[in-house]
Amino acid sequence: MNKESRSNINTFLPYGFVLLQGILYGFGDPISKAAYETMPVYSLLTVRYTIAFLFLLIIGRKGFFKEVRRTNITVWILPSICIGLAYVVGNIALVLTEATSVAFLRQLATVFTPILAFMFYRKAYGWRHVPVQIAVIAGLYLMCGLGGLSGFGLGEIAALVAAVTAAGALVFGEKALESMSVVTLTTLQCGVSALMALILAIADEGGVHMGAATPKIWLIIVYLAILCTVAGYFLQNAAMRSISSSSVALLQCFCPVMTAMFSLAILGEKLNFVGIIGAFIILACCAIETVFQRNS
Repeated sequence: MNKESRSNINTFLPYGFVLLQGILYGFGDPISKAAYETMPVYSLLTVRYTIAFLFLLIIGRKGFFKEVRRTNITVWILPSICIGLAYVVGNIALVLTEATSVAFLRQLATVFTPILAFMFYRKAYGWRHVPVQIAVIAGLYLMCGLGGLSGFGLGEIAALVAAVTAAGALVFGEKALESMSVVTLTTLQCGVSALMALILAIADEGGVHMGAATPKIWLIIVYLAILCTVAGYFLQNAAMRSISSSSVALLQCFCPVMTAMFSLAILGEKLNFVGIIGAFIILACCAIETVFQRNS
């Protein structure tokens, strides 16, 4: 393989990381339904994030503790809290309102990310990205929200909080990666997420209850912990080494497209014609954004 070919692969690799994250999350969404039918939400989340944290701690413990000791807590605490809140509050939203509403509002992180990046770090966002963002929002609404939004209540507020905190995880995470490794930040984020879920499990469910977990559910939990959490967080952080948090947020809109595909295969849920158009719009926008970043 010549140098030019290797350079092209390295250039597109970060985009592949985000798209792979979307595939992992897309498969994780429908299989999670089986677990949530018999398991308390926060108990499952506590176990999921604890497994992820311990797995990362075991494989990278030496470098992890050295890096944490020499890095100020202010560097990593915000991206860790934000990513924990994004997932915990996102699950609260699913309990309070329709999944279609949550799916649409949660992906508005693609709008909030460049806003937060400008507010906190004065990062400019090229005007040529704005039409792509608007098209993505239209595509998301066609695929996830059309006919699904049922008003604006506590569930919708929770979904918006999840979107803002997901954007915060990207913006503050991009800054944190200037001072620490991908593995260390991912480990810290998993640890903080586990702690948040544990606090909610104790407050809302009276502790962590796993007695109803069958072997099938444990397999789902392991998938969610290792592939969705460890690999998902890692891929996101690794991508932000090379591309902006705003681009990562936009490319993550690929996730609901994959969720729809896997839900069709696993659960028999079908998109209508309008939803299919929305999915194609999102895929086209992901491709356009990749080209924009490649040529910037």
